[in-house]
Amino acid sequence: MQELIAPALETQFEKDVYKGLTDYPKHLSSQYFYDATGDKLFQDIMDMPEYYLTDREFEILSENTEEIAQLFAQGNASFKLTELGAGDGMKTKILLKYLSENNFDFKYQPIDISQNALDGLEKSLRNELPQVLVETRQGTYFETLSAINAENGTKKVILFLGSNIGNLLHPQAMEFLRNIQEVMQKEDLLLVGFDMKKNPQIILDAYNDPKGITATFNKNVLTRINRELDGNFNLDKFRHWEVYNPESGTAKSYLVAMEGHTVTLEKLDLQVNFEAWETIHTEISQKYDDRTIKWLADRAGLKIVTEFGDAKGQYKNYVFRRKKKQ
Repeated sequence: MQELIAPALETQFEKDVYKGLTDYPKHLSSQYFYDATGDKLFQDIMDMPEYYLTDREFEILSENTEEIAQLFAQGNASFKLTELGAGDGMKTKILLKYLSENNFDFKYQPIDISQNALDGLEKSLRNELPQVLVETRQGTYFETLSAINAENGTKKVILFLGSNIGNLLHPQAMEFLRNIQEVMQKEDLLLVGFDMKKNPQIILDAYNDPKGITATFNKNVLTRINRELDGNFNLDKFRHWEVYNPESGTAKSYLVAMEGHTVTLEKLDLQVNFEAWETIHTEISQKYDDRTIKWLADRAGLKIVTEFGDAKGQYKNYVFRRKKKQ
């Protein structure tokens, strides 16, 4: 195997792409799907009939709005509603509308790695819900959460919707939840969306739609590399591929090279060789059952307050609180 000497890399994107394409097997982080094009493609995915996750969570938040809002304000009527990976905020607006119309004392703090997504969200909220006090935060989750936690003693309600936690395998999810728990105070709440195990075909269809929107979304990471790192990926030489293991509940997305070829990334001074049918692993979409969620919460120092599910039993929103310190 060829030994590579990494050049001086400036951005995290450059470092992650270099490492991912020189590792074996190759991999790229799904967070890099999201630029202006990727944001739009993901909105298109959420509108697909096959992508059930959006409809199920929308149903849960719509059917339980009042109960959820009262839970948020319980014990401390004033709170900060902090959302991790806010995106376009479509589902969150259900809660924001109810909270604002019923004069709840809150500030909405959407956090996202994509400034483009935050700008779009802020603009839409000014038009649709101008009475909502919005303070956008661009950056990684934990850096931003730590900064918010240091501001004052106002109660936090942290949202992590869209089954984004599914992008993490169990050890990573446990660490993620533990990191959130460590910046939570006694009264703070954490609401997390979990996609539940179900008919495997439903899951496969959600990530491999017949129109090819998901395939285009998956390949957008290559388009971004071409644009930002002077790459020459030929997208037609790669095929989007989805697999699902019903035992572990793990769905995985890949880009599969359909022929042997070499890709050059001028900005990284890197040539990447692909053998025919070699893969780039791009995304994990973990599915859950109740037992696993309770196990993760316990290991992360969280206790379950309550849960909300859809009528088909396909999706759940769990609410957690920090366990009492021993």
